[in-house]
Amino acid sequence: MNAMPEGGGPRKPARCPICGKPAEAGNRPFCSPRCKDLDLGRWLDGRYAIPTEEAPGEPPPVTDRDEQE
Repeated sequence: MNAMPEGGGPRKPARCPICGKPAEAGNRPFCSPRCKDLDLGRWLDGRYAIPTEEAPGEPPPVTDRDEQE
């Protein structure tokens, strides 16, 4: 009996999120060290961001732990 992955069909090969070429095992999910470094540079430049509910420049909320110090 042939085992199929969950979802019913064969898996598509992973693609590099930067250039779209097939991903290589040693650099997964990227195709090369260059694309891996480009992605890291985008994070470090602030081009990627995780959304929050805080307004820019707003101080972090005070917690009970902060008040004990």
